[in-house]
Amino acid sequence: MNRNRSFIYLILVLPLLFVSCSGEEYAYKEVKKGDFKLTITETGTLQAVNKKSFVLPRYGRYWYEMKITGILDHGTAVKAGDSVIQLDPSEVKKYIADRKIDLETQNANMQKMVVQQQIDKSSMLAALSSEQATFELNKIEMESARFASVNEQKVKELEFEQAKIRLEKTKRKLELADIQQEKERRIQEIRIERLENEIDNAIDILPKLTIRSPINGIFQVGYNRRTGELLKIGDEIYPGRNMGDVPDMTWMKVETVLNETDISKVKEGMPVKVKLDALDDVFFDGTITFISGLCHRANNESRKKVFDVIVTMDVSDERLKPGMTVSCEYISADEDDVLLVPNECVLNEGGKSYVYVLKGHKPVKTEVETGLKNNSVTILKSDLKNGARVVPLKEII
Repeated sequence: MNRNRSFIYLILVLPLLFVSCSGEEYAYKEVKKGDFKLTITETGTLQAVNKKSFVLPRYGRYWYEMKITGILDHGTAVKAGDSVIQLDPSEVKKYIADRKIDLETQNANMQKMVVQQQIDKSSMLAALSSEQATFELNKIEMESARFASVNEQKVKELEFEQAKIRLEKTKRKLELADIQQEKERRIQEIRIERLENEIDNAIDILPKLTIRSPINGIFQVGYNRRTGELLKIGDEIYPGRNMGDVPDMTWMKVETVLNETDISKVKEGMPVKVKLDALDDVFFDGTITFISGLCHRANNESRKKVFDVIVTMDVSDERLKPGMTVSCEYISADEDDVLLVPNECVLNEGGKSYVYVLKGHKPVKTEVETGLKNNSVTILKSDLKNGARVVPLKEII
């Protein structure tokens, strides 16, 4: 009986002795050497680097709006020189016809004016000849009266002075008439020149009403601001409004943003990996070519501040098309063969960093110097060796 009791006691005590001797068991991670990469990922939209926009110009002060009489379908492939939009030329043609009628009228008025001026000048020249003859006659009579009485001499002198005054007035009237006629002719010439210029300008407008693409690409129809729909035949459009675009599909760029907390981690010229949302495992190389100097709110409902960034694609690929959504992976740090520790094992306390190194069966809190970190690991700059065992913080707390 005593022997059985001793055996049961031994079975119960041995596990307790084993636990007290072995210590508590901890799950651990290892410090490992490897390559470190710090990336930032943001979404963006592909756009063509080169794009031709067709904005309706102001063709003249007489045409405030134009009507679309022809337009290509949205997404149509075009080549340089192909017509993409046709504007209604009827109002311009009517204007030209009306101005040509006005021009004929003004040319007829000019001819009539010239004839009338010639008649008026002939009349004034005749009057001048008459006054000149009277002047000469009075001059002779005055000279002949020197042997006459004093009163008769005075009369002849007065008649001579009157003839002289009339002659000077007639000459002055003729001079002023020449000036006036020249002004009238010049005014009429200006009227005619203005009409001719208006006709020439309107004729020059006619071929411009056929909008042609200067580059190869895909035609994108603009939107009607009043309806919010794509422009169509019959729509009226005002100067300054965009009628459509033709992006050059050869080279693309990404219009994206970066959080204000990440902007210091990137710079122009930095490489970027671009991934299409439609292709999970395909990456394209790109380069940051622009970073805005000002930040703004991401949207009206968010307090998040962002900077506008443009990433230009380094390769041309037919799979890259305007409007597609992409993810941009910015590589802000890339280091090879460095000591790495999982983030879950690093304690930041009082401005210092610590890890719990497993020595034997006991975790020892050890101060370490850390470097950059990404979503999973932190660079260690301390003397810990490759393969050192560190305990996750959740095991300690």
